[in-house]
Amino acid sequence: MLQVGDQIVYPMHGAGVIADIEKCEVMGEEKSYYVLRMPIGNMKVMIPIDNVENIGLRDVISEDGVEKVAEVLADKPERAVGSWNKRFHATLTRMKSGDICDVAAVARNLILQDRIRKISSGERRLLDLAKQILVSELVYACGKTPDEVDAWMDGILEKNGFDK
Repeated sequence: MLQVGDQIVYPMHGAGVIADIEKCEVMGEEKSYYVLRMPIGNMKVMIPIDNVENIGLRDVISEDGVEKVAEVLADKPERAVGSWNKRFHATLTRMKSGDICDVAAVARNLILQDRIRKISSGERRLLDLAKQILVSELVYACGKTPDEVDAWMDGILEKNGFDK
């Protein structure tokens, strides 16, 4: 069972720290929730304890995981194929996997695509979400601030010719 102080990743939201366990009444039934504090935007997410198994919570990546993320960011981007609608749904499905390397690849691919030809507003929202998810987890994995993580990611992308 998870405890207050544990650092976890909630797919499609990012990483956070369990700040509290609260009981709330919902439709006449009392339920327990993990209160997850996110490092970006000081957001608070409440996760029903009885649904934890189904939503894909996982631990924050290790140092090896950080190295894998760096490799993905440094890797050659995948070429965007198909209409923006098909790309959007494929990208969204990839992000929902909860795999940080998939999220890093999405961010890298959308950043490159935006440099070549401006991405749609829907893809822009996905890029912003991918970066938020990535940065939130790397904050805990690396012990850095969100700004430091942003700078680290930008440095990797710039070394490979993918500047802001």
